[in-house]
Amino acid sequence: MNRVINSWYSQALGKDMEIVMYGHFGKALLMLPTAAADYLEYERFLLIDQLKPYIEAGKIKVFSINSINSESWLNRQMMPHHKAIRQNSFNHYVYNEVVPYIKHNTSADTPIITTGASLGALHSMNLFLKRPDLINGTIAMSGCYDLTSYTDGFWNDDVYFNSPEHYMQNMNDENMLNQIRRSDTIVVATGSGNYETPEASRRFSSILGSKGIPHELDIWGYDMPHDWDTWRKMLPYFVETRM
Repeated sequence: MNRVINSWYSQALGKDMEIVMYGHFGKALLMLPTAAADYLEYERFLLIDQLKPYIEAGKIKVFSINSINSESWLNRQMMPHHKAIRQNSFNHYVYNEVVPYIKHNTSADTPIITTGASLGALHSMNLFLKRPDLINGTIAMSGCYDLTSYTDGFWNDDVYFNSPEHYMQNMNDENMLNQIRRSDTIVVATGSGNYETPEASRRFSSILGSKGIPHELDIWGYDMPHDWDTWRKMLPYFVETRM
């Protein structure tokens, strides 16, 4: 399996950011880490191994990037306002730097699907919903789509516009909604086992449904906890059936 690591100085984030690429061709799958992890997290926890058949068959080409969660919502030493600014800088990094890199290493017409688990699910969903002109869909696993779960009570416009559960309730821009509706890969998945919150997925699915957005809500059983065993089963299944 082809594996290439690259990095560059991000103008948006003011630091070097690594990215790893797996495969030669196929639809682009952009992976967002859980919590404060790095770009090799999905490899370390053997999820890339589970995707290997699809990578080698040319169904997908996988890209994985670093998170900046330890410099934003998970950093208790930062002022909340600065956390929100850092979140927006991360969004700009993905849209203005990562997306062009993916297009350069695939093609201008290659669809990009974001994916992630836990906090990575929120980022994956948020990145797609804010820019469906750049991102073509998402596979979000075990997520909570209310950013205030991480903000310790802080609230401003930057929180609102990065909290899908909030801004989607009020989205009435039909042009934007129609772009989102055109996606054939919008998955909201969760287990029902230890530390999972399936009610969060149901709640967000209801919001998407109220906006006429076709999507798949898939709630797995009580034997599926908020952990890597679950995601190692989920993601290959959705890559096979939804990409």
